[in-house]
Amino acid sequence: MTPPTPPSARHAPHASHASHASRAYDAVIVGGGHNGLVAAAYLARAGRSVLVLERLDHTGGAAVSTRPFAGVDARLSRYSYLVSLLPKKIVRELDLDFRVRGRTVSSYTPVERDGRPTGLLVGGDERRTRESFARLTGSDREYAAWQRFYGMTGRVAQRVFPTLTEPLPTRDELRRRVDDEAAWRALFEEPIGVAIEEHFADDLVRGVALTDALIGTFADAHDPGLSQNRCFLYHVIGGGTGAWDVPVGGMGALTDALADAARAAGAVLAPGHEAVRIDTDGRAAEVTYRCPDGEAVAAARHVLVNASPQELATLTGQAPPPPAEGAQLKVNMLLTRLPALRDPGTDPHEAFAGTFHIAEGYEQLATAHARAAAGEPPEAPPSEIYCHSLTDPTILGPDLAAEGMHTLTLFGLHTPARLFAGDNDAVRERLLASTLAQLDAHLAEPLADCLATDADGRPCIEARSPLDLERDLRLPGGHIFHRDLTWPHAQEGTGPWGVGTAQPNVLLCGAGAVRGGGVSGVPGHNAAMAVLDRSAS
Repeated sequence: MTPPTPPSARHAPHASHASHASRAYDAVIVGGGHNGLVAAAYLARAGRSVLVLERLDHTGGAAVSTRPFAGVDARLSRYSYLVSLLPKKIVRELDLDFRVRGRTVSSYTPVERDGRPTGLLVGGDERRTRESFARLTGSDREYAAWQRFYGMTGRVAQRVFPTLTEPLPTRDELRRRVDDEAAWRALFEEPIGVAIEEHFADDLVRGVALTDALIGTFADAHDPGLSQNRCFLYHVIGGGTGAWDVPVGGMGALTDALADAARAAGAVLAPGHEAVRIDTDGRAAEVTYRCPDGEAVAAARHVLVNASPQELATLTGQAPPPPAEGAQLKVNMLLTRLPALRDPGTDPHEAFAGTFHIAEGYEQLATAHARAAAGEPPEAPPSEIYCHSLTDPTILGPDLAAEGMHTLTLFGLHTPARLFAGDNDAVRERLLASTLAQLDAHLAEPLADCLATDADGRPCIEARSPLDLERDLRLPGGHIFHRDLTWPHAQEGTGPWGVGTAQPNVLLCGAGAVRGGGVSGVPGHNAAMAVLDRSAS
């Protein structure tokens, strides 16, 4: 058999295994997730011949929309679910038919104070947020501190975010660009817990601020390795504002638009084709892959790997990097109605419109981390929830929307992969029950009473552990960023765009690249720019 052929070579003579003359692609991209599709679209639009090899029977990777519940017309963003880091530049330059909507509320965090159910609402408008802080804490001090703290991160976001699609600055260049020594120290040099404790006195307010440092990252507020700082930075710089938006039509709308853009530009997308080896001399490469018809080879000038650093090492026969470990529990649900809250002053349609924090006080987060680090599942697992359908009802079929049904997405923290190693199914179910119990403590009715049922009469709820994500998506250790996030400045051995590897014509364009992680398209853009720069030199 022969590999899929670029449009310019469809009628060329058959090329032998060793020949790159008529059948070589300018670029073979391993992995059809969103970053691979971004790279494919950019390169194809620049006139390069491009082949995308994807192991699964569909493109999109973790940024897909699916109907997980039998017979139910609800298209959920099954894995990744919000957009912040995707630059408008990429949407504009690729002419993507893709939109996002802002959430009316940033977050709501329920808590019991002095035997009374209450909570902290951030968003709506400035007056309501200020009043919510005052009700919770008894003064205006914490709200003023909140404004100062996020004013500081907002200024950093404006200066750092535009650099993500530029050649990497050095650390000193980035520091000069930030131009704020206090902010640099707080975000880049000291554990983020220091700044949070300096700014805030209230335990709940501290916890809400800390959560952005812990998404998919197993770390303490004072971890000396600063992985929590890097996670925090990426969560507050998106779009130059730090806002997290809802993808209209679900996350699959983005990857569908990217696939359409790549195809329209001439790229060949090949789902069901799994790359198994990359051979290169630094100038030309061959990618061996398997498909239903057998095994074949595609030749290329450049290979872009939209997979983890571990997978890159396997494909190229190099020593693997240190193992990665994910640390999240992902739960998708469909409800017949939103549950009522114990806090009588808050409408659930508002509370769930933003990020609904559960068991995420500062001390609760520290306790959960300490217990998980000792090898035991947290007794009070921290998590956060949001309701996509409140902002974008188009993901529900018309009948479901008319009935007032809603989706809920829960993201659990401090559940590292090591906890599931002995019995993945049992630990997953145990943590799910504990997590929902923490939510139920703030509801006026059990969540189970609100769950919809599928066509087979089963509750519409599914949970995924890090080991499930490793199995289904080949995320190493279930790590949603492929490995700990990197600082967005020059790193040794990764080249000017942060995508370089030991071989000059093999590039890493997945989440494990410098400035990778999240649904951003940034590594895909940067890998394409690296190819075009090299071609021009």
